[in-house]
Amino acid sequence: MERRTIGAGGLAVGAVGLGCMPMSWAYSGSRQRGDESLRTVHRALDLGSDLLDTADMYGPFTNELLLGRVLKERRRDAFVSTKVGLLVGEQHIVANGRPGYVRRACDASLRRLQTDVIDLYQLHRADPEVPVEETWGAMADLVRAGKVRALGLCAVGARGGRRTGAGLYDATLRQLQRVQQVFPVSAVQAELSVWSPEALRALLPWCEARGVGFLAAMPLGNGFLTGRLRPGEGFEPDDVRARHPRFTAEMMAANQPIVAGLRRIARRHGEEVTPAQVALAWVLAQGRHVIALPGTKRECWAAQNAAAAGLRLTAQDLAEVSRLPAAQGSWD
Repeated sequence: MERRTIGAGGLAVGAVGLGCMPMSWAYSGSRQRGDESLRTVHRALDLGSDLLDTADMYGPFTNELLLGRVLKERRRDAFVSTKVGLLVGEQHIVANGRPGYVRRACDASLRRLQTDVIDLYQLHRADPEVPVEETWGAMADLVRAGKVRALGLCAVGARGGRRTGAGLYDATLRQLQRVQQVFPVSAVQAELSVWSPEALRALLPWCEARGVGFLAAMPLGNGFLTGRLRPGEGFEPDDVRARHPRFTAEMMAANQPIVAGLRRIARRHGEEVTPAQVALAWVLAQGRHVIALPGTKRECWAAQNAAAAGLRLTAQDLAEVSRLPAAQGSWD
């Protein structure tokens, strides 16, 4: 697989990584199978999708434990990325950026992952009660201690408000400017897909100008851009899409032209090419510093996603994607 670099340190990873969250968190709990997830991780590593993206809150904790079973055997094959800063309660999620907590959380993640170093340690969310410089400084100390190789920041999500508007990531950009003064940022993770392209306006250019890697989360639009979801099928109560404004039956039907456009482009590249692969290839075409992180818990989809790294979209394809209608949702 094509290799891309993260940060000034030149850490190399496959262009398509593996988002591990669906294996333990947020999507269809009844369909989560530990053995199948293990096979999926092994298959991804075999194909060069070596960036394994997880977080201590996924589960919570169970996602890191699952990956630890693979890393115990194949640590040299993997680039491990996990996150800190969010605590999960029964009915709520709260931020914790206190330096002492960050140190304890890192040690706990290392134990669960069965490794002595985390390749990329990301701040999931800044704690509004703690100056972000203090949290970042504690994370930088972990690099100096040899427990972490590089630091990343997860962008403040668009789902807290409207997806449209030039200032969508202003808060994240301000955080980046502040933490960059403390210790170099190697990667920024934010949503980027055909139906959520807002990061292209300011966040991606910020990363490109500074040699910072961009980790594209949800590049398949929470599964919608695969073309396998049908309006009205519904979701399990624990599935985040059951409460997502773009996954009502009405909005899924209204957004079908986006999938139809991806399918047209896929047909031009061959019978075996899928809309999901076109969606991933579009993400990768946004810059050499971009790494796609599609999430899956199934081996077959991990293989299909990895193959998208070899798909090259033409200028005609990219122009056609740019003309697709904007995604609709209850916030529009």
